[in-house]
Amino acid sequence: MIVHAYYEEDSRVRREAESLVARGRPVDVFALRRAGDDPEAVVEGVHVHRLNVQRHQGAGLGTYLREYLAFLFRAGWAVTRAHRRQRFALVQVHTLPDFLVFAGLPLRLVGVPLVIDLHEAMPEFFRMRFPGAANPVVHRLLVLQERLSVRVASAAITVNDALAARLVAMGVPAAKITVLLNSPSLVRFDQAAYPSRAFCADGTLRLVYAGALTPTYELDVAFEAIARLVSVRPGLSVALEIFGRGDAETPLRALATKLGIADRVTFHGRIPIEDVPAAIAAADIGLAPTRRDPFTDFSLSTKIFEYGAMGKPAVASRLPLVERTFPPGSVTTYAPGDPASLATALLAIVDDHQARDAAVARTSERIRELSWEHEADRLAALVDRVAPDRLSSSR
Repeated sequence: MIVHAYYEEDSRVRREAESLVARGRPVDVFALRRAGDDPEAVVEGVHVHRLNVQRHQGAGLGTYLREYLAFLFRAGWAVTRAHRRQRFALVQVHTLPDFLVFAGLPLRLVGVPLVIDLHEAMPEFFRMRFPGAANPVVHRLLVLQERLSVRVASAAITVNDALAARLVAMGVPAAKITVLLNSPSLVRFDQAAYPSRAFCADGTLRLVYAGALTPTYELDVAFEAIARLVSVRPGLSVALEIFGRGDAETPLRALATKLGIADRVTFHGRIPIEDVPAAIAAADIGLAPTRRDPFTDFSLSTKIFEYGAMGKPAVASRLPLVERTFPPGSVTTYAPGDPASLATALLAIVDDHQARDAAVARTSERIRELSWEHEADRLAALVDRVAPDRLSSSR
């Protein structure tokens, strides 16, 4: 597997790699290298090769492009050299960027199957992340590189039906696409493994957000909603615990101070994936506030799954895939960008314990249906199908 990320921090890649190892298939991952990390390590049975490229989160377009290209060439060279020693059965490339798939092209040319795992829609991501550089010409070029990247691959994986339908509309054969939901493992997110917390047990409504601090996630709206709660319900003690990092942290801290809620918001920074379930277990409501735009219309927050798996009510932006995935009476939604709507959604959960308990039960049932344990079987089946004659003698 090749991924432009720090392996330990990418929950999807870890789930896929660890599930294949658990089924007896050795996996090597070529990833970014954090300062101070060893060049190689074995993590839960997965052999991780850390290439000397670092992430520059929140940087400008030029920095991102240089970083992407540096990793593309280093990963291609490293995988080609490693293949000479151990003969890989399959190369799987995780995006973004889509063109990272060309790091596996040398192996593809000698007959090794190549799978592209599309985590996002790169043209829409670019338009959202770099609006100043987005224009029709750039968009067409990004769509072109996406098409070429998928065409080079033997098979394509994506994270939901909406992205799969988008690829089919672009001309990708439906038979080439496998959907693997970005759902959590119920072995890791097991509420029975952590102390149970009664709702508002200590007299404080404890909200939790576990994810990136980027403009995609409208924590600014969540802050304004908390300020409204404090105003309309002064007797309600509210606290928000944030677990994550990103370039939006500094403006978010300033906003919390401006709104007078800095003492109610705690920034814990990014924590290991293994510690996320405990952080959620200690809260009352999980927040998945996502800004709506053409990019997020194709997205479904993993946070909703994680909160539900831990038996917590989830409040999420009313996005198309949220409403399509979770039935009425499960996840509580609010109008994206509307602090008043979010505040109303939170108070509804606080005030109606019967509806709250029923929502948690419905969400948990849905998540059991969609858990990674089911998706892992489909990943293993894809590997068997794409590389049936190579698995007995290769990695």
